Amino acid sequence: MKELTMKKAIIAIAAAGLMASACASDGYGGPNETVRQGAIGAGIGAVAGAIIGNNVGNGNAGTGAAIGAVVGGAAGAIRGSSQDRANQRRYTDNQGRYYYCYDGRQDECYWENGQRRY
Repeated sequence: MKELTMKKAIIAIAAAGLMASACASDGYGGPNETVRQGAIGAGIGAVAGAIIGNNVGNGNAGTGAAIGAVVGGAAGAIRGSSQDRANQRRYTDNQGRYYYCYDGRQDECYWENGQRRY
């Protein structure tokens, strides 16, 4: 009985992570890798944590899943953030001021301090 409950929990957690990652967007039609990879990491971490938690220590799969989700989500978000930064194209205007655009779109550009460039 305990094994069946754990399998259901693992499937539910993994499905939630996959659904969240499928919907991740930067709001401008491109993928937001920070959110997407954070959700994937949380799902994978929860599954791994549930398995480890069930087989180690007091056998509590729920605690293992929660810890795994937090650690996996953080690792995925860090990796995704790095990819988001790599997807930015950096430019300098004729006055030497730095700005960046996402995926080369000149209509979605921001100054170094984060304010939108018009």
